[in-house]
Parts: sequence; C-alpha cells; structure tokens
Amino acid sequence: MSKVTNHTMEQCLAERGVTMRSRVRALIAVGSVVAAPALLAPATAHAATPAAAARRRKTVASGETWEVAAITRLDELVLEDGSVLTAPEGYSLSLTVNGVETGSVLDGTYGWTTVIAAGVYRGDVVLTPAAEHLESFAGATFHLRQAVYVGAHGVVTENSVLSGVRGGRLTDAYARSVSLTSTGEAFNGFFVAAGASYTLEDPRIAFDGNGRLDFASYGAAVTGAGAGTRLVVDGADIDNRGAVRTGVIARDGASVIVKNSRIHTREGVLPDDYEPGFGANMMTVPWMLGLSGNVRATNVLGNNTTATYLNSRVSSEAWGVLSTDSVRNSVLATVNCTVTITGDSGYGTYADGGSQQDVFLGTRFDVATFAAISTGGSVAFADSTREAVAALNTAADLRLSERELAAIDPRPSVVSSRGFGVMWHSGDGGRVEISGGTRFTTAETMFLDKGKQMSIVVDGSQGARLHAGNGVLVQIMETDDPGSMTGVYTEPTGDPARNTGFDTTTEHTADATASFTDISLTGDFYNAMRTGKNLISTFRRSRVEGVISSSTSRHAVATITSAEWQQINHVTNTPTPAINNGVIVKLGAGSVWTVTGTSYLTKLVVDADASVLAPPGKSLTLTVDGTDTTLTPGTTYTGALTLTVAQ
Repeated sequence: MSKVTNHTMEQCLAERGVTMRSRVRALIAVGSVVAAPALLAPATAHAATPAAAARRRKTVASGETWEVAAITRLDELVLEDGSVLTAPEGYSLSLTVNGVETGSVLDGTYGWTTVIAAGVYRGDVVLTPAAEHLESFAGATFHLRQAVYVGAHGVVTENSVLSGVRGGRLTDAYARSVSLTSTGEAFNGFFVAAGASYTLEDPRIAFDGNGRLDFASYGAAVTGAGAGTRLVVDGADIDNRGAVRTGVIARDGASVIVKNSRIHTREGVLPDDYEPGFGANMMTVPWMLGLSGNVRATNVLGNNTTATYLNSRVSSEAWGVLSTDSVRNSVLATVNCTVTITGDSGYGTYADGGSQQDVFLGTRFDVATFAAISTGGSVAFADSTREAVAALNTAADLRLSERELAAIDPRPSVVSSRGFGVMWHSGDGGRVEISGGTRFTTAETMFLDKGKQMSIVVDGSQGARLHAGNGVLVQIMETDDPGSMTGVYTEPTGDPARNTGFDTTTEHTADATASFTDISLTGDFYNAMRTGKNLISTFRRSRVEGVISSSTSRHAVATITSAEWQQINHVTNTPTPAINNGVIVKLGAGSVWTVTGTSYLTKLVVDADASVLAPPGKSLTLTVDGTDTTLTPGTTYTGALTLTVAQ
C-alpha cells in the first residue's frame, strides 16, 4: 500500500464537509471495552500484556513514519500533522478506540484506499494490520477493510479487524448480539464470501461517515458475496449515515436472507470537489433519472444473486431502498415488509436487466419519486398469501420453518408514491404485474414509459385498485435522458416525419402493452412517441373512464440540464392524431369505456358485449378517416379514428 502523509484530522474531515467537533464528540462518547469474540482468538492476541498496553503511549512526529507490523494496543496515540502511519505491503491498517473504528479517511475524493488521519486518540486504542481484501470494479481496485471477514471455513482473522467487534458472541458459524460502530470512512462490517454459510443474529451496526462505492461493497454494513454463499441476517438493526454507506449488499451469486430487521441509511456530505460520474466514481444517483441522493439502503449485484427480506423495515433518506444493478438472472423479493424513502427523492425498487425479477408480497411502499424503475426487469406486487409465500420459500431456498411460515400474516401490498408509480427508461421487456388486493396510489403518473418495450398486467379480480393523482394512468413518451452527466435535453419541435414503414394499426413486438382485467379505472392513457411505437390497451370485464389517445407531450422548459433535474419525467399532453404513435384499444366482453375527451386512435376493437360511451348528459361521435361512423358493438375499426365528446 502506498504511504500517504497524514494531514490533521480536522483538515481531512473538513475536505469532506465534516466538522472536527462532530467526530471528536462521537469518538469520546463511547466508553465500552472491546470484548474478545467467543471461540475466536481475541483481537489483542499478539499485542503486549494488558497491563503493559494500558501504560503505553505513542507519538508519531511530523515527518516520521511508523509501520505497524502487528496488532498493537495503546492507551494514547498521537499522530502529528505530516506523520505517516502505515502497514506492511499487502496489509491495510485500521484503528479502533474503545471498540469503535475511527480515524480512517479516503486518500482522495476518488480514493481506492484509506489512511489514518492525524490527531490524538485516547482510550483503548487498537491498531490492526489486516491482510488486504481487494475488490475490483470498472478498472479500479479497492482496498476493503472489515470488522469480520467470513470465508468458507469461518471467520478469517487475518482479514478481520476484530477489535471492532463489541459484545455478543462470534463464532465460525454465527455472530449473535454483536455491535459494530464506525465513525471513519469506507469501513465494512461483515463480509461473508467464498461459499460461506453464516448467520447474523441480532447484530447492531451503526456507521457514520462516507463509504466509497457500493458496486465494490466499499463501506457497506453487511455483504454476502460469491457463488454458494448463504447469509441469514435475523433481527438486525442497521443505521448508517454517509455517502454510499449501504446497509446490505448481496452479490455475485450469493443468497442473502434478511428477517425481522430494521435497515436505514441516511445521506452523507460529499467532498467539495466531487463531480458526479459513472463507473468507479459513481457516488450519487444519476440526475437524468429525475432523482437526487448519495446512498441506497440495499443493493443486489452480479449474476444469479438472490436477496430476500421478510418482516423487515427497510428505508433510505434518498436515492433508493431496494436496488439491483449490473445483474443477470437474479431475484429480489420481500414478504410483509415496509419500504420507505424518508426524504424528498428516491425510488422503492430498481429492476435492472432483462432477467431480473423483483417480487413484493404483502409489502407497504411509501416513497418519494418512483415505486419502481425497470430497465427490462420484471416487477410484481401481490398479496402475501400462504401459497405465494410457500412458493417463494421453495423457489428462493429460504428454508423457513413451519413455524415461521405459519407466523406470516397474509396481507395485500399497499403502494404509495408521492411521485410516479413505475418508470421504464432503458432496456426492453420490462413487465409489471399487479394482483391480489394491491392498492397502488400515486401523486403523478402511474405508469411512465420512456419509449421502451414493456408490458403492464393488472388483475383486479381480488380487489386490486389503481389511483393516479394527476389523472394519467399510462404515459408513453420519448426519453428525456440527455445521456451523460453533463448532457442537455432539448425538447423537439414541430411534427415528426412520418415513418412510412411503420404500421400504426398493427401490434409489434417492440410496442408497449397494458392489460387490465376485472377492474374499474379512472384516468388517461397517452402515447406521445415521435418514433415508431404503438400503445396497445386491452380491457377484460373492466370499466375505464378517461381519454385514450395519441398525443404531443411537452416539458415545462425547453432545455433541461443537471440544474433543472426536477423537470425530468414531468410532461403535459395535448391529444393529437397519430403519426408514428399508434393507439390500439381492445374492449373485451363485459368492458365499458367512458370517453371523457377527444381521443385519437388507430384501431378500436369492440366486443359484442362491450360498450363505448359518453359521460352522462353528453354525446359521443366517431370518425374513421374523416367519415362519421356509427359505433356498433362487435365491430373493429381501423384507420385514423377520432372520438369526440360534446354536450
């Protein structure tokens, strides 16, 4: 590891927007003593005797270098400004005071490792040189440090900072009632890897200070990583504050099961010179999503990974709660959980990739911007029926006991968003299913599709209900993503050129589809695509009241940069005849469409037992290619269709 000259702690923390006073207060407030983990060698096994350690004081003067070659316990450590504190090559150095990891700061805004800041550390001071744990992402290699590293055969003491484990019992198979606290930067809690099977019972984890990159698990409280890894977390209380200071990460083929737990993350203060980016420098959510924030509560990464949350409360101040990123053939599921964004911006879940499945049974969402985002992954909201939970128990190999299964109270999912419902912004094939007694309420548009192939399937036969506060149930629009952090979105003007090779009356594989069964709906459906994509809406034994039409959409401003990120996603619609944006409506038996305003279609299929009506006291007329046409059940109409409502 490269040697970096220490600044004062105040200088290091000031560079990251954190005051010296807050860190010192946290440091001196902890008075407990490190407990030797049960069944494992104590953290001080290679240090001096306790009596000698209690008398030991060490000062590293400015310009002096001290290489800490073995676990060392002190009563006081003074690191002067300009001193160097380092570990041997191949090791990373961590400092705990009274069992609290502290003093570590990243060696730069985009640092890949940490150094211990200059300052005065008093109490039960333990310095641990642990064998390096390297994780790579996007061409960068990060030097992880963790309180407990678990491998296939149990705790690997050489990679662990065991002086950061307080209380409880720590064994090779489980940890029970242990506490981890960090006021430094980029320190990990438990890292369970390499085909391990491990259980965390009632852990208490509180990290206050920035992480670095959750793609590499750098700074997370709990990580389960690697094919064959099975991590069960039961009764956890995780409370993190800091940029990218993730609560739980499941990655690279692991199975992570979280039960009866509370996980909450709060934002940190980014360095003044931080510039939002992708890849190894991504510490904030891309603003082009219409979001802000620098921490997400959980993440699922890699291939064949499974993360399941049961009877748990999971929340984040911003960005996202249940995230998936860079995944393939992975599953994220919840049963009887609450999913909350406590701040003003953030999503409930993110379904990344065409093979990702997000399944929510009996789960309550209370989010700021989106309930869900899809880049091709599927999302399902349903009831936690005994049958559904039993099926998940088998499919995800949860190994819930009969007692645990019997204790799960069947309930519907309840989704409340202060913004939008589900948004598609990249990738094709994203499917959303809503069933059971799910109640889905949004302040803004319910389903927002930015030009992607997607499908919506809603089954209201068991009482599912939808309500969009702005009156728009489905919005298809061109993407307003400028494509880069420094990009600019410019609203197109004028009519698009007609694509003579695109048929607006035919269903295509790349179209957007919405299917509704046994439900009553109030709201509008708009297709504002300028390029070739149709919206196909199918109703079976359902009633819908609203406008269903091709349209022209407009943002409130003509150009959107990062300064106007809150304008992303928000458009108004003017119904206009279709050019490359066909609208096909299929009314199955028992369905009724009450048309509330002028609607432009390209195809209308009306079953013999279906109706198209005007609101009470008004009349409805249909023209097909400019010719007045009588609306007759059992008929299919194709062409330029205009439905007009009049007094």
